[in-house]
Amino acid sequence: AIGRGVLGNKPASGTEIIQELGPEHQATGDPIVYTSGDSVFQIAAHEEVIPIDELYRICQIARDLLQGEHQVARVIARPFMGKAGSFTRTTRRKDFSVVPPAETILDRAAAAGIDVVGVGKIEDIFSGRGLTDSYHTGDNRSTFEQLMVLGEHLDAPALVFANCVDFDSLYGHRNDVEGFAAALMTADDYLQALAALLKPDDLLIITSDHGGDPTTPSTDHSREYVPLLVTGPNVRKDVALGVRSSFTDVAATIADLFGLTGWEKGESFHHELVVAAGN
Repeated sequence: AIGRGVLGNKPASGTEIIQELGPEHQATGDPIVYTSGDSVFQIAAHEEVIPIDELYRICQIARDLLQGEHQVARVIARPFMGKAGSFTRTTRRKDFSVVPPAETILDRAAAAGIDVVGVGKIEDIFSGRGLTDSYHTGDNRSTFEQLMVLGEHLDAPALVFANCVDFDSLYGHRNDVEGFAAALMTADDYLQALAALLKPDDLLIITSDHGGDPTTPSTDHSREYVPLLVTGPNVRKDVALGVRSSFTDVAATIADLFGLTGWEKGESFHHELVVAAGN
């Protein structure tokens, strides 16, 4: 289907398999194919062997094939550069995701005329659906810098959805404790600056879709509870949100915040957070 052979075709660590098969890939021009613990199908290629647009084309073909019985959540382009023994991934990763099977809070907000802005790989995760604008970034720093720009210039009501990929890809999966700690401290600095930009009705919600403990023996996702932190100028400081039953509680809270009626998934915690006028 792609006019080339493939290398690998096995479960593997992404950083290890490019070191193992990178030289053969350079010699043959065949992409490196591998899977991991998640529902993903990953295709790695050296950018000087398979140009980035060609790698994306190959991934789109794989995405079209991996449907039905063989459906996976994401096909991921994993470009890399460098020489044998020191290959490194580049920031031009791209995810080709399954289209969400039902309406998301992004869809509902966009349909209501609210600006819905994705930052990071949000556009890839949701297959571009439900977004009115998108800024694709490849690392934490560029994600936070874009959030600062949006915080300074967005005037109309908006839902901004961002993800910080480095905690997962650079540090969690690599068991890099020192790198993870340094990234957390950098995030703290950015979050302090971002919080200072929040307007009276704004909420800043910080959470995660899975654990990523870099101290575990495994390089896969870990199973600890994820954070759910909320702040804003009119947010109470003495609220414990407890262990939630679903990620959709965040969606329900967003629906309340924007007055989106009829949203039935999840339990909103908006009423627990916001200080009533005059209090």
